[in-house]
Amino acid sequence: MRLPYSWLREVVQVGAPGWDVAPHELEQALIRVGHEVEEVITLGPVSGPLVVGRVSTIEELTEFKKPIRACTVDVGESSPRDIVCGAMNFAVGDLVVVALPGAMLPGDFHIATRKTYGRTSDGMICSAAELGLGSGNSSFDHSGILVLPPGAADPGIDAIGVLGLDDVVFDLAVTPDRGYCMSVRGIAREIACAYDLEFVDPAFNPALVPALPADGPALPVTIAPGTGVSRFALRPVTGVDPKAQSPWWLRRRLLLCGIRPISPAVDVTNYVMLELGHPMHAHDRSRIRGDFVVRFANPGETVVTLDDVERRLDAQDVLIVDDAAVAAIGGVMGAGTTEIDDNTTDVLLEAAVWDPAAVSRTIRRLHLVSEAGRRYERSVDPAVSVAAINRCASLLAEIAGGTVQPTLTDWRGDPQRDDFAPPPVQLPVDLPDRTAGVVYPAGATVRRLTQIGARVSADPDSAVLTVTPPSWRPDLVQPVDFVEEVLRLESLDVIPSVLPTAPAGRGLTATQKRRRAVGKALALAGFVEVLATPFLPAGVFDQWTLPADDPRRSTTVVLNPLESDRPELATTLLPALLEALSRNVSRGFGDVALFAIEQVVQPTGQARAVDLIPTDRRPSEEEIALLDASLPEQPVHIGAVLAGLREPRGPWGPGRPVEAADAFEAVRVIARACGVEVTLRPARRLPWHPGRCAEVVVDGRVVGHAGQLHPSALERSGLPKGTCAVELDLDAVPVVAVLPAPRVSPFPAVFQDLSVVVGADVAARTVIDAVRDGAGELLEDVVLFDVYTGPQIGPDRKSLTLALRFRAPDRTLTEDEASAARDAALARAVELLGAQLRG
Repeated sequence: MRLPYSWLREVVQVGAPGWDVAPHELEQALIRVGHEVEEVITLGPVSGPLVVGRVSTIEELTEFKKPIRACTVDVGESSPRDIVCGAMNFAVGDLVVVALPGAMLPGDFHIATRKTYGRTSDGMICSAAELGLGSGNSSFDHSGILVLPPGAADPGIDAIGVLGLDDVVFDLAVTPDRGYCMSVRGIAREIACAYDLEFVDPAFNPALVPALPADGPALPVTIAPGTGVSRFALRPVTGVDPKAQSPWWLRRRLLLCGIRPISPAVDVTNYVMLELGHPMHAHDRSRIRGDFVVRFANPGETVVTLDDVERRLDAQDVLIVDDAAVAAIGGVMGAGTTEIDDNTTDVLLEAAVWDPAAVSRTIRRLHLVSEAGRRYERSVDPAVSVAAINRCASLLAEIAGGTVQPTLTDWRGDPQRDDFAPPPVQLPVDLPDRTAGVVYPAGATVRRLTQIGARVSADPDSAVLTVTPPSWRPDLVQPVDFVEEVLRLESLDVIPSVLPTAPAGRGLTATQKRRRAVGKALALAGFVEVLATPFLPAGVFDQWTLPADDPRRSTTVVLNPLESDRPELATTLLPALLEALSRNVSRGFGDVALFAIEQVVQPTGQARAVDLIPTDRRPSEEEIALLDASLPEQPVHIGAVLAGLREPRGPWGPGRPVEAADAFEAVRVIARACGVEVTLRPARRLPWHPGRCAEVVVDGRVVGHAGQLHPSALERSGLPKGTCAVELDLDAVPVVAVLPAPRVSPFPAVFQDLSVVVGADVAARTVIDAVRDGAGELLEDVVLFDVYTGPQIGPDRKSLTLALRFRAPDRTLTEDEASAARDAALARAVELLGAQLRG
């Protein structure tokens, strides 16, 4: 939101005459009390001769493809200047701004006498954008010439002073909970608080807002129940001159705030909205048929809004209608049926307060953002509705010569409300001190809360204040909200930064340490951690051809997902990891190894919706138990995916592609970091390749799977061939608080090889397990280093060669002892698997 400093200073000086600070100092003060200043915009810079001129003659040059005009302009000199211009929005007699040769406009745009289109142009007639007025706003067209109202200045007068180009504009980012700051009234109050000044509220300043009579209703209005209207005011202004123009001071302020001036009736509603923060709408009274009714839209009902777009409404949209048509979408935008035009003489001003949530829903559903809607969805002060409409009516009558009628419609709710302040809150007087760890001066809390507009009363028998928030602060609902106000206005800089002392004997839990150890181990193994999205891509389980009864298809659906096509919470990490892999591959990174440690969501039979629990008390033990039982299980999984080359290509060779063994090794890396022993067994589980998939077993329990993914699943998903993946349930792996220390023997090892022939369908892991079982405790390690198939060993047979390492912990092992253990291992493989020693 943009506000000019001159306007803010004018309002602040009503309560603090003579107050004035440098713009950069005000910027720091606003930041100090909690506002985000996005930019401080200095108008211009403009130097050199910039004057007001009056157009004397216009000659249309028709020999060119685009409209060109040769003009003469009186700039207060002995003879008019010849200027060539391409704009069409001015006429003879209009007052314009002229940059004479030697002037420099914003953007280092130098003006000089030049010949163009066969004529000499001795200067330039300027637009608002070329002068830097409102140029930061892209919502309207700046291509037209800036035409000043009649009587704004005489030709030849310095235009810099007339235009106020020495001003500064503050661009503020207003948070959703502080809608009162979207106005000069709100920011001026914040400035007064920041500098500890007296503040006169412009909404209740008789010099700005006159007391107008209210002799009966201006127009009967009926408010349907449930529409969320807090207040609805109407006041007519009749006899308005349709040819009148808004004065330059008003148009200038609108331009600097990023709003396009249109006509007096529209301009004054926008001006008062910026001044007091209360949006309003001007209707053509002659086009209203019957009374006003505020109701919900009928399903499928349509309306043509002021931007000439027909919009289909929803049953939750709130409308203002008369007996014939829709007059406006409440809080969003007016309709064309009562639009102000060039012939309007009777104006009906409307100032209403709508439900913020309803306005926000309508804005987003219709994609119809407006200045009024932005304020309504942040909440508007209902206590100033009549003040705003009176201010607007008196301004319109002053500018356009109309008459403010002595009638006023002021609907205040059913039952009628006279006080719109939120409920009072009990606040211990020392709570700000205790919260900040600072002893504030006596009376600081009461003074600061009074400055923000709250009513404060103290109980002499207790140290508790009763604080009634002002009507424009619906965000103040609990004691900590008032504490925040005191702290920010007393300056957060005075709160000391104290590093808390960590209690002895505490730190990361065993589970947290394990999680970090696993992540570090995978990172050292060449994997990169990613944050997996918790939502499932649409149709991913169909691409994997999972059966209908697969538990992974049983998902939890979110009612308000971040993306409408992804409402299901993930039951597995693989879809998110494969999506990240695909994104990397599409950007040219083909050799990828990713991992994620995240929670998945697995519904249980007890998961269900529960009734809302009141927030004004602590939930009971029964309610907490009910909430816990209603939640789905959310175990922590660890997943990893690999694609491309596991060993890079180079002068040493073409590199090694990823294979299932790399996924199995990732499992072993995780197991070593967890301090557990794992067993890999052949398994069949989609989306893994049935012949290259292993289930991971810890203490007899299957905790996950690893291997190469199925070629058809990869093809349907658009993923590289040979992609491998791992997914383990980390919560199912026992937590080892103290990792086992490795045993180091000082005695030498004995190495022997063993080659056995087994059936082609016998897994190598089964053979290794049999060898370990038969060799006994002297066998320290066994590694498969060769697999052979061929005619020498017969069909449906394979030869496995194992490297055995024997070592005794208490003596030097002899070759005979190692050979005996090797023979025992062979005997066990023969007994269990029908293996044969390969000669």
